[in-house]
Amino acid sequence: MKSFELQGNLRKSLGKKDAKALRKNQQVPCVIYGGKEILHFYVPAGDFKNLVYTNHVYIVTLKIDGKEHLATMKEIQFHPVSDEIIHVDFVEVYRENPVLIGLPVEITGISAGIRAGGKLRQRKNYIKVRGLIKDLPDSIVIDITDLEIGQSILAGDLKFDKFQVLEPNHALVVGVVTSRIAKGMEEGTEGVAAAPVPEAVPVEAPPAEVKK
Repeated sequence: MKSFELQGNLRKSLGKKDAKALRKNQQVPCVIYGGKEILHFYVPAGDFKNLVYTNHVYIVTLKIDGKEHLATMKEIQFHPVSDEIIHVDFVEVYRENPVLIGLPVEITGISAGIRAGGKLRQRKNYIKVRGLIKDLPDSIVIDITDLEIGQSILAGDLKFDKFQVLEPNHALVVGVVTSRIAKGMEEGTEGVAAAPVPEAVPVEAPPAEVKK
């Protein structure tokens, strides 16, 4: 899967006063846990632009004071007014151990049902999976070419040799509905008689939890 590199520096002191000073200097306080030790560090705010504001999911190589750590983003906190990033939590991962992560869904093809006047309804933008880093793709590619009106693809329909899908089998990923049902869904008066979206399974990776 995709990789991203960040350069960080260990914090010399902790606390709100130090964190405020870092943010004033355009630095983002961060923490990485899940490994041998918990590390508190900071990264230039501008370096997060291509990591956070994207649909892609990355394994991040953190270079902190000369040492490398593989990690995924766990939680991102934004300022409630300015929307600036004020804190990021990372979870350390290892190439030899399976990781839990949410991979983005990539829809391809033009559905037969859509050509017949149906509407596409995508319920899952990310699919939670478990596998080794080397075996994980950049995204979960789903071809909808053969989907007719009233048909759908569930999480249980997704099968892969080298990694495991963690979503409940009945979880709806994408489907094609009639224009009438689609209108009802938009107005909140009707819905598709399909499996409900279950509560999320805890994951150690993006899509990172966002707090404002």
